[in-house]
Amino acid sequence: QVRLVESGGGLVQAGESLRLSCAVSGRTLSSFLMGWFRQAPGSEREFVGAISRSGGSSITTDSVKGRFTISRDNAQNTVYLQMNSLKPEDTAVYHCAAGSGVIVTNTTNLYDYWGQGTQVTVSS
Repeated sequence: QVRLVESGGGLVQAGESLRLSCAVSGRTLSSFLMGWFRQAPGSEREFVGAISRSGGSSITTDSVKGRFTISRDNAQNTVYLQMNSLKPEDTAVYHCAAGSGVIVTNTTNLYDYWGQGTQVTVSS
């Protein structure tokens, strides 16, 4: 059974940084394309970024480009989301997701497994 568990969320001030982790169990991480999504109260789930199985390719949405970086350590079965220069509008529950595809994608329904999420709150 594949399980994804996020950690690292919290309350920070604008301009500060956080690093989220997503620990994957039940299958080797290298078999998955990995994505990060977020959902703010009253809003739909939003794509944040994705990284290929090897980590050689990644994409991020325009609103976080230059501030957020996705990485992965397949040996540790963990994916990371480094978030710098945080803004109040980054406040959301952040979810990691795993998919069987090869090409990085922002398409939600191409991800098969989801974590429960970790709350990130950025105060102004």
